[in-house]
Amino acid sequence: MMSQSKSRITAIGTYVPERILTNADLEKMVETSDEWIVQRTGMRERRIAAPHEYVSDLAIKAVEDMVDRYGVTVQDADMILVATSTPEYSFPSTASRVQSKLGIVSTGALDLNAACAGFVYALQMADGLISGGAYRKILVIGAETLSKITDYTDRTTCVLFGDGAGAVLLEKDENSPSVIASVSGTFGEGGIHLYKTALSEQMDGTELKSGCLVQNGREIYKWAIRNIPDGVRTLLSKGDMTADEVDWFVPHSANLRMIEAINERGPFTMDRTLTSVEYRGNTSAASIPLALQLAVDEGQLKAGDHALLYGFGGGMTYAGSIIKWTI
Repeated sequence: MMSQSKSRITAIGTYVPERILTNADLEKMVETSDEWIVQRTGMRERRIAAPHEYVSDLAIKAVEDMVDRYGVTVQDADMILVATSTPEYSFPSTASRVQSKLGIVSTGALDLNAACAGFVYALQMADGLISGGAYRKILVIGAETLSKITDYTDRTTCVLFGDGAGAVLLEKDENSPSVIASVSGTFGEGGIHLYKTALSEQMDGTELKSGCLVQNGREIYKWAIRNIPDGVRTLLSKGDMTADEVDWFVPHSANLRMIEAINERGPFTMDRTLTSVEYRGNTSAASIPLALQLAVDEGQLKAGDHALLYGFGGGMTYAGSIIKWTI
């Protein structure tokens, strides 16, 4: 089991907004029920950002939580990477807002948009930048305010999405690196199944619905269960590891039933799977760090454990990494 990585995860922090949106609340908004939602998604609650609370605010609070938990310093970070699909501005970037509000004097700042695969993509990019010698200390953040682009009259989507943020600190360390192996890719033809319009309201000749997030859940479900299990096996092979050597599977928390279907076709069982879906909903780029933090808090994820992270979603994009938990 060889690794070319030269970076180590040294801290993690998360934040979710105070407002809780329960299934009972949704029953008052659309034609649905707690039983229907739980049966089809496994979700019971999701957190919702306040009207004037935006994605950079969530990202900053996740970093502050990380500093409080581990006593790390972020003022000398030389790059900030923020994975998000819900920036408050087209520009300046969310990462630039994080830099400004945290007062980090000299750092690069970049947003990545890979939807629900965004956090793992950002982790891979940060590891590459450090391993290549260009940077030495990078803030990696996955943050979303999906409630701000959700149509709360659409019963098929409004039950799914929530808001949150997670941050990890990646630092140069050649002796005990975290990232063992990575894969990534995309199936661009599937972009029509999950989108939010911006400057254009057509895709490859097809007219799109403007405004809020639009999702074809059936097609995404079929794509995920057909492709993710094989992608996981490819990642294990690349890392020269077996599933038995990995302690935890941490997929994007899209939908608990989807994760169960992926596991039925893949090498992992649900008792070795970490999610944030039940009380956070689908938080896109934030879902994997939220799941990691919950597992740390509950005493499941421990230093020395191996975890296989696998994000997938709009694009259709996917990104997976096997990491050694080094905190």
